[in-house]
Amino acid sequence: VCLTGCPRDVTVQINQICHQKGVKFFTGDVFGYHGYMFADLGDHEFVEEKPKVAKPSAGVEDGPDAKKAKLDSSETTMVKKRVVFCPLKDALALDWSAEKAKAAPKRTSPDYFLLQ
Repeated sequence: VCLTGCPRDVTVQINQICHQKGVKFFTGDVFGYHGYMFADLGDHEFVEEKPKVAKPSAGVEDGPDAKKAKLDSSETTMVKKRVVFCPLKDALALDWSAEKAKAAPKRTSPDYFLLQ
């Protein structure tokens, strides 16, 4: 479900329904120069391609270059990953007085506070 231009309470309600049914949800909007985008993909599994790390050969002399692991771009491995997304209601209900949230304002975009 892709949603835009809806009031916050409607957006949260539709996201809750999508989250319960396992339906992927995207919402976003733009307000002049500011905008937001939110994705709730539920329990999302994906595969990431990573380059293999080549081990240094035994014949290489000892030195800084010999100790560095080198990436081999010709060979890759596929790594399966899983991410659990939170619903919009939980993302908007951050407790700013909690100990974990003390450093969050420095890392949070000003657009988040405009959305609130």
